Amino acid sequence: MPQKLKVASAQVRTLSTTSETLRALEQTTKLAAKRGADVLLFPEAYLGGYPRTCSFGNAVGGRTEEGREQFLHYFHDAVDMGDTPRGAGDDWIERKLPLPKDKKYRGDGTREELERIARETGVFVVTGLVERAAGTLYCGVVYVCPRYGVIGKRRKVMPTGSERTIWGQGSASTLRAVTTEIKGVRLCMAAAICWENYMPLLRQALYSQNVNLWFAPTADARDAWGSLMRTIGIEGRCFVVSANQCVERKHLPEWISGPKAGSNASKNEFAGETVMSEDEGPISASNNPQRRRSSIIIPINEKCEIALPARANESSDDGPKPINGTSTTETKPKSPQKHAGTDKDFICRGGSSIISPMGEVLAGPLWEVEDELLIEEVDFEDCERGRLDMDVAGSYSRMDSFHLTVVGLDLNPPP
Repeated sequence: MPQKLKVASAQVRTLSTTSETLRALEQTTKLAAKRGADVLLFPEAYLGGYPRTCSFGNAVGGRTEEGREQFLHYFHDAVDMGDTPRGAGDDWIERKLPLPKDKKYRGDGTREELERIARETGVFVVTGLVERAAGTLYCGVVYVCPRYGVIGKRRKVMPTGSERTIWGQGSASTLRAVTTEIKGVRLCMAAAICWENYMPLLRQALYSQNVNLWFAPTADARDAWGSLMRTIGIEGRCFVVSANQCVERKHLPEWISGPKAGSNASKNEFAGETVMSEDEGPISASNNPQRRRSSIIIPINEKCEIALPARANESSDDGPKPINGTSTTETKPKSPQKHAGTDKDFICRGGSSIISPMGEVLAGPLWEVEDELLIEEVDFEDCERGRLDMDVAGSYSRMDSFHLTVVGLDLNPPP
């Protein structure tokens, strides 16, 4: 029997509300089903949102009230899957946890909606999400089978940089791979979220479970990300599906960027200083409320000058235009995400891709393309063909000399 399936990556962005995003997930899944996809991956934090550019008013030794208000918005956007803060594991998956009084399910219904979408479309859905459990947020991934519903969920074990101020650390026990059979093809699937993919021991923990389909939902849009995906394909002799969002600055929610143009509230214009996005690199900080305003300096005499805020039509990528031949004291460098020939200001360029067990790029990467699907038919026997000369958790691993243990995680392949 042929061991071929169609795997897909959705390069789509989080919308203004979680309910809108869930509806968009349904429409994308229906489109993938029409195109014959069997398995579909959505990006990191797709449900709940990746709060790109937002500092939440955090500094060493201090927080701001505005930052707490931003966190309140973000907390409400997260989804409640009905799990416990520690993670109930199989008891949660098998619905053995007690129900709230007079309710038919735990959580806010997101789990049930995802299960309905997978069941009605026949597509195995894997999506990144921001999970709310009691008072903590976790960056997670959930596996949703058309036949059995949710068969697994994991939480990111190590948020990167400033992500650690808003996301808790998940348990390594959730790194357990999940298995299913689709059209007679047996899949052993696991997910490493964003920079978890750069953790060698975490990768080995997944390789040890004989994974043949590796999901890499991410927020990293660096060119180097593609090299990492190819490395994982070669190391693990597995297919790799990576999904990232492609986002323009104008798509940031108002609780991050401030009121949109035309709002009655005042609009701030800030200098285009460069800050770091945790998993992506430099971005323009034009919406960071803790940066200085772009200014135009008008000399009055030798001792005095007037600083006026630069208006939008007085600025360009090369800096604000001078008045009366006088240069400004602040210039706006070109944003590394804004490119010649386009008026789009990307704060995340995407880069979704599909990689073979030999490290070949089968589809993608998609750069600066919004709302797009990558779909590729793959032969899972290629994973076994690749084991002829490489099996980093078996014949090639020198288990007599090297041994890995992970607290709370069974590294044997799941049944």
